[in-house]
Amino acid sequence: MDTAVGAGELARVHPDDLPDGLVVADHRGVVVCCNAAAARLTGVPAAEALGRPIERALPLEDQDGRPWWRLTDPYGGLATRTGQPERNLLLPGAREVLVSARYVRARPSGELRRLVVSLRGTEARQRIERGNAELIATVAHELRSPLTSVKGFTATLLARWERFTDEQKRLMLQTVDSDADRVTRLITELLDVSRIDSGRLEIRRQPVALGEAVRRRVDALVNNGQDADRFQLDIQEDLPSLWADPDKIDQVLVNLLENAVRHGSGRVTIEVHRAPATRTRQEGTAVTVSDEGPGIPEDAMQRVFTRFWRGSERGGTGLGLYIVKGIVEAHGGTVTVGRSTGGGARFRFILPAGTPAFLR
Repeated sequence: MDTAVGAGELARVHPDDLPDGLVVADHRGVVVCCNAAAARLTGVPAAEALGRPIERALPLEDQDGRPWWRLTDPYGGLATRTGQPERNLLLPGAREVLVSARYVRARPSGELRRLVVSLRGTEARQRIERGNAELIATVAHELRSPLTSVKGFTATLLARWERFTDEQKRLMLQTVDSDADRVTRLITELLDVSRIDSGRLEIRRQPVALGEAVRRRVDALVNNGQDADRFQLDIQEDLPSLWADPDKIDQVLVNLLENAVRHGSGRVTIEVHRAPATRTRQEGTAVTVSDEGPGIPEDAMQRVFTRFWRGSERGGTGLGLYIVKGIVEAHGGTVTVGRSTGGGARFRFILPAGTPAFLR
């Protein structure tokens, strides 16, 4: 890029183009700039803020109700300070706003030439905090039941071991084992959610035979008591080569198949077909899981892959489909939801074909 052109474009950026609020005071502490975002956040028109002392144009208080500018004293405080980190402050009417400041000096430890204040709304942070609170509440609820069961059975066995027959002991230990698996799976889901949210989900690629992986998952469901006739497989031959993380792909299949079994009804159809290349997508393999249940309401389809979405009251943490989307997208693929020909839910994910760059 031409540096001169880039600098010229930057010089033409107007303060009202900025997404965050911007308030600038000069060396006297008088407001010389107040953009549209700042006026919206503070409720004070820019024309009224200009020319006023910043402590009057922006009367901020901390959470204890103390005037913020008196506490920080940017013009009379230590000359070594370069600014204030972002923190949650209050405007008149107890409106919350995130505020950070930059002290612009003529020279290090010199007098303050400009005070640049950035303002942001708290809505995004509040949504994150609500999501985290909901996650904690969900975890506490989901952990309580299996841990209570484990504690109850182990305490009973320890206290009355001689009174139970071998068959009774075996049944109780099987229940403990099943509940321990449930806790382990929940912890795994939480770790995956954390990695997806932070962009740290690791993908260890190797050759994956997707058709065989689907057959293994269906066999596992049948071995656990599902009727074999409930599943219909349609696996195409000569699928394109796929390099993926087999454990992660297995996790996707587990979530989609168990979701179809738990929330759907009738026959579950699993199709594994070649996905031809398009203008926006390279060739790949598509897996479609359809059921004959009530399906997903049209107005809920946009929320299916969000955290805590539940299609029914039949259990689950509401994290499975969120994890499915995160894993598929980490592989460079896509996942969609729709309605099957039988009226039930239809999930389809496509993974791109090819080999990793280090093997080419």
